[in-house]
Amino acid sequence: MTNETAVEDQLDGGVPYRSRRRTLVRAGVPVAVGAVIAAGVGLVPALAADSPPDLPQLSAEQVVTKVLGSDTQALSGTVSVSTDLGVPSQLLGAAAGGLGAAAGHGGDQGGASADPQSKLLGLLGGDQTLRVAVDGPDRQRVDLMENMAGYTLVRNGDQSWAWDSSTNTALHMTGRPAGHTGAKAPKAPLTGVPATPQEAARQFLTGSAGTTSVTVAGTANVAGQKAYQLSVKPTQSGSTVSEVRISVAADNGVPLAVVVKSTDGSTVLDVHFTDVSFAEPTAKTFDFTAPKGAKVTEKKADEAAAGHDAQDKKGDQGGKSDRGKGHDGVNVIGEGWTAVVSTQLPTGVEAPAQGSQGNGKQGKQHGRPMNPQALVKSLGKPVGGGTLISTKVVNVLLTDDGRVFAGAVTLPVLQHAAGVN
Repeated sequence: MTNETAVEDQLDGGVPYRSRRRTLVRAGVPVAVGAVIAAGVGLVPALAADSPPDLPQLSAEQVVTKVLGSDTQALSGTVSVSTDLGVPSQLLGAAAGGLGAAAGHGGDQGGASADPQSKLLGLLGGDQTLRVAVDGPDRQRVDLMENMAGYTLVRNGDQSWAWDSSTNTALHMTGRPAGHTGAKAPKAPLTGVPATPQEAARQFLTGSAGTTSVTVAGTANVAGQKAYQLSVKPTQSGSTVSEVRISVAADNGVPLAVVVKSTDGSTVLDVHFTDVSFAEPTAKTFDFTAPKGAKVTEKKADEAAAGHDAQDKKGDQGGKSDRGKGHDGVNVIGEGWTAVVSTQLPTGVEAPAQGSQGNGKQGKQHGRPMNPQALVKSLGKPVGGGTLISTKVVNVLLTDDGRVFAGAVTLPVLQHAAGVN
């Protein structure tokens, strides 16, 4: 079954197919933010071996409405994440350090290595496996399974934990952020980086107005579920993304897999459920106690939110870069598929401390200073107006005066945004 009905400008019933200028994730280097623009999930290669299920014909509008209107609140399963963005590993490491600084963690903070935003940057390079469990807006758990180590994120009511087993460090947040009502499940419950197909699919389906073509591109079997496949493509030139393919569960509208392909035809990001259950997880799934000997950093959720809000306002008001702290407001230029992230890159930030064993003896050991501008220049190539780091999907332009422009766009789009073409 293939229905090529297209949805271009907006859906009936006011489905939010709009772009809006917004301030994004705080970051010390641009690739962390550029990667969020490109974040999504890819087509499951194993699907080709299955016969596609026979499902009732639906229009693209009906499938998108099914996704955005899904009321499924509970699920658990295993998520496979595979990324091939072509981002230099040195830059990802620097991005993690920049995010730690932006979150307010210095070298003397034991919880820095457990910070969700910096830790989940690991999802942007290589292959990862996650165990996820969700029971409404106030109970979520993500376990990142690594070789000889692990990382856990848990939210249980007004208690949130992030624990890094490799360093035995934990971040404990209490209370709820200001404005959190619990009425709706958050788009990204524990971090600004999408970690599940649901989070990524919603970002793609609610983020572009008048610049997207959506069609139904057949059906598939994903994690034992019958699913419709949506093909989402940009209609404007200048994007390095050619298609996002989203597999939507026919029964309940939950996204099970989503595809990002670059303009060279390669799959740059692939996140999909390998198994999934929509039964309510047991209550003990969301219980967490820091292991014995763990170094725990305590934080109030409203304090963290207030710090981020203040940083957002600073960026919106054109505040000057605080280079000593290594972070500043991040803004978006343009809209849709050719949106460009801009920020001021600091000349120096402190790298995360290395070798901490979580016993408190090395908790105040500082990392070595890094110069993000020098790093970008060493990894990039000279172009008109500055230095370019080019990957399969995310391009980053560092101008000669230290400004950074990044996005899933071509070099001319970045140069135009920077005013250097």
